[in-house]
Amino acid sequence: MATRSGITHRWSVLPPTLTGGSPVADDGFYADAVLPGTAARMAIYAEAAPALALRAIADLSTRADLSGITHLVVASCTGFVAPGIDQRIAVALGLDASVERLLVGFMGCYAAITALRSARHIVRSDPAARVLVVTVELSTLHLQAVDEVEPLLAMLQFGDGAAAALVTADAAGLAIDTPFATTLPDSDALIRWDITDRGFAMHLSGEVPARIAAGLADPGFASAATGGRDPRTIDAWAIHAGGRSILDAVANAFALPDAALADSRAVLRDFGNMSSATLMFVLARMIDRPMARGVALAFGPGLVAEGFGFHSA
Repeated sequence: MATRSGITHRWSVLPPTLTGGSPVADDGFYADAVLPGTAARMAIYAEAAPALALRAIADLSTRADLSGITHLVVASCTGFVAPGIDQRIAVALGLDASVERLLVGFMGCYAAITALRSARHIVRSDPAARVLVVTVELSTLHLQAVDEVEPLLAMLQFGDGAAAALVTADAAGLAIDTPFATTLPDSDALIRWDITDRGFAMHLSGEVPARIAAGLADPGFASAATGGRDPRTIDAWAIHAGGRSILDAVANAFALPDAALADSRAVLRDFGNMSSATLMFVLARMIDRPMARGVALAFGPGLVAEGFGFHSA
């Protein structure tokens, strides 16, 4: 399963053990036969999620002027804490108390679309707005003690990651075009998170790639999943790297050449599925490339397909 996943590395906020072992080693976070409870996992989330987000913001600050932030949009579905991580990030950055905050929670892998779309709406209503968008996910806090194939396969896909972007009315980077959203009928049970006493149990049905492929074979759903764009006219594809078979389903449905999803496959290979942060990693690889008609697309619980068009600014 690991060999076929197309994933070489996944990363975790959980530190190596004192002897250099992984979190499942004898002295690791997951060492005991009874795995840690949700409270213990959320205690780590409360500290590690803002810290990882701040690292992503610091990286962004080397390439963008982050002064004068007016809005902060944070997406995360792998933890809960109050005050929220949006507030903790704002305090750590020293943002003015007047900065408006939006926390996008529990929307799963397509939450980056929601966060960037919300930032676009803000900027369109106030062209002077400077919106800091952050996605941060700590999926490795939710390892489950199971031996069924489907949940094992789901856990095999996920790693931790964070990404940050600045959305303004300035003509720089990528321009976000009209967003779109659609849902596959009778598919709500295929992807879900269940809150348990031992963390969040991820359910990712093995039917998902086939259902996506079948959906995209329908002209109506395929058109909705590209915002009405003809796939033959799209010169850049930023597809959420949810898994190798999902990328294969999109590529086959739209008859895409191998190079079309190279950025998505590279992110999957190097980081695995980081839930909402994944699409931001894909867009980051594309941001300096000239593109006239791109599509960003992500799938998530529902089974929902959401995205937006984009082009070089």
